[in-house]
Amino acid sequence: MVRPSPRPALDRLLIVRASAIGDVVFASPFAAAVKRTYPQAHVAWLVEPGIHELLAADPCIDELILWPKAEWRGLWREKRYLEFFRRIRAFRALLRAKRFDTAIDMQSLLKSGLLAWLSGAPRRIGLGSREGSRWLMTEVVPKGGIERRISSEYLYLAERLGLDTGEFLPRLCVSGETEAKVGALLAAHGLEPGRYAVFAPFTTRPQKHWFEDAWQALAPRVRDELGLTPVILGGPADRDAAQRIAAAAPGVLSLAGATRLPEAAGLIRHAGLLVGVDTGLTHMGTAFATPTVALFGSTRPYLDTGRPNGKVIWLGLPCSPCRRRPTCNGAFTCLRDITAGRVMQEARAVLAAERAA
Repeated sequence: MVRPSPRPALDRLLIVRASAIGDVVFASPFAAAVKRTYPQAHVAWLVEPGIHELLAADPCIDELILWPKAEWRGLWREKRYLEFFRRIRAFRALLRAKRFDTAIDMQSLLKSGLLAWLSGAPRRIGLGSREGSRWLMTEVVPKGGIERRISSEYLYLAERLGLDTGEFLPRLCVSGETEAKVGALLAAHGLEPGRYAVFAPFTTRPQKHWFEDAWQALAPRVRDELGLTPVILGGPADRDAAQRIAAAAPGVLSLAGATRLPEAAGLIRHAGLLVGVDTGLTHMGTAFATPTVALFGSTRPYLDTGRPNGKVIWLGLPCSPCRRRPTCNGAFTCLRDITAGRVMQEARAVLAAERAA
């Protein structure tokens, strides 16, 4: 593969980073880097419906293209193959009508590589392309950068393309409409900006979860020692677990399943503190420069948040990171040994950094 030339000319750019929430947050500064370097460039982002709401208010993104992944998957499962391929052809026509000169596959998978290829862009750049997607690219940039730094692989890609990276930290924008909804939600629950702490306990894999009894031990300390009302965020599937945590600590408010993604982001933006596991909501804390304590065990995507008011707790056990292959038979010691006291220590540190800023 030919390596990307420095300072490639970008006129009409398609960014492919369709999922997941955390990875979209990590990649979020890339569009701004493009606009700083090529203000005239038209920047489109291909993303799954729902997640697109995180990017909708970003002034550096000119267009969002929604990939109907769920519809395609449903057609395939129903064995409606003719309709499945008809939808793909229609999506290809939609992409090619936009005449992108460059497509960048940031997801590195075969499915994302196919989407970049369907665009018809004559220049297709893959970031660490895997699963055979490299053969669909015209250029491949290997993953690189300082692993311990947040967004490092996307920063490395931007540097290799000669972009003006600036500080290159996750960035999210909230629309005026969302701000109004968040304000009404806070008022309805008697909360004030900066006077509550968001808890983000939930994610897709159990080996990334801190234990419920640990959250129950932390909540009253955050409330009594820091003077912040704990507010639990999560999706509809997290309601029961959130209620169990809230029930054991009077004064805790559970909004799990009660907000859409933009409102959750707005709540994080105005929080006085965020404590969370390795999940998209936690990474939003860094994007909004909210004082954040992130808890990692089986994964270690970053240790350096890039912000003085952001801290990561990772014990660095010999078995960690195990990622998707735990060897502890469900003990998850890498998270069990993180105590509420340790979290409080780091919470005080990020709050002190916030006051000193």
